[in-house]
Amino acid sequence: MRFDHSITVQAPAERVWEVFSDVARWPEWTPTVEQVERLDEGRIHVGARTRIRQPKLPVAIWEVTELKEGEYFEWVSRAPGIKTTGGHRVVSTPEGTVATATIIQEGPLGWLFGRLYAGLTKRYIATETENLKKVSERE
Repeated sequence: MRFDHSITVQAPAERVWEVFSDVARWPEWTPTVEQVERLDEGRIHVGARTRIRQPKLPVAIWEVTELKEGEYFEWVSRAPGIKTTGGHRVVSTPEGTVATATIIQEGPLGWLFGRLYAGLTKRYIATETENLKKVSERE
């Protein structure tokens, strides 16, 4: 199962990336994240781990598996029978900065979890990108 949501932000890509990649501050600007606990220090980097609590979802530990500074990071959370990958991309275009959030659910239970939580997942990533836009354009 794959879910994507993109939005065009009228702010420089550097600003959008600054907000999107500062995962510790997500609870300040999106209601889809209640609590974030970084399990290491500094900016996100490959191997960085973060514990996230979201409404209506189990607590998850996410580990950064790919990172291209200023453009993209991907992280993975695993639970028995399911692997969830979250992607966060920022692309500068003539119309503005396009921010995309992606969730991919795989594994023996990935399809089932994806179906059961499809509506919630779509709402969450839409809310996150919409709030990212508001925060990035405001400052």
